Amino acid sequence: MRVVIADDSILVREGIASILARAGIEVAAQVGSPDELLDEVDAQVPDVAIVDVRMPPTQTDEGLRAAHEIRARHPQIGIVILSQHVEVGIATRLLAETPEGLGYLLKDRVGNAEAFVDSLRRVADGGSALDPEVVTGLFSRARDDGPLQTLTDREREVLERIAEGLSNQAIAVEMSITLRSVEKYVSSVFTKLGLPATGHEHRRVLAVLQFLRA
Repeated sequence: MRVVIADDSILVREGIASILARAGIEVAAQVGSPDELLDEVDAQVPDVAIVDVRMPPTQTDEGLRAAHEIRARHPQIGIVILSQHVEVGIATRLLAETPEGLGYLLKDRVGNAEAFVDSLRRVADGGSALDPEVVTGLFSRARDDGPLQTLTDREREVLERIAEGLSNQAIAVEMSITLRSVEKYVSSVFTKLGLPATGHEHRRVLAVLQFLRA
């Protein structure tokens, strides 16, 4: 897997590059501005572009706008957006368009190298990877009178992990329950929410997030 890293902080760039190098992932380029990012993505055509939301010159949403441009030019490239804080509005804007091959993670999460690399691989494969705190924010915006309220606490835990992009097997390991139990919870969740229980993990994520955005 090859990646391009875009962040105006050289310390952040170098830190991410070091983590990825130890995981055997090639860093094709490191840049500090949106224009450099677009140039390098065009030149390198990486598997994933890692992009900070706030970049020069205004430190508002330059990175986000560059990510949209990358998606327009190279729809096959995965994009992982990094943010210093949870910004549910930005996550919703991204997910409202083409969530396949998209990640939205907090910078603090990068320190967990194994989880970060796993998220990159999911995005490179066309899946989704959402930070748990972002998922919590999306859930908190769901309608109080919607079908989400019919879920048990355990079903909600499973749904949150589905929204993060985890497979049934990964959910079983994280929750310390059997795979069969996870499958039963997933089936119950999708039945209650009226969503198709496909075997494709990123499609499950999309279905859940579409529901949460309603």
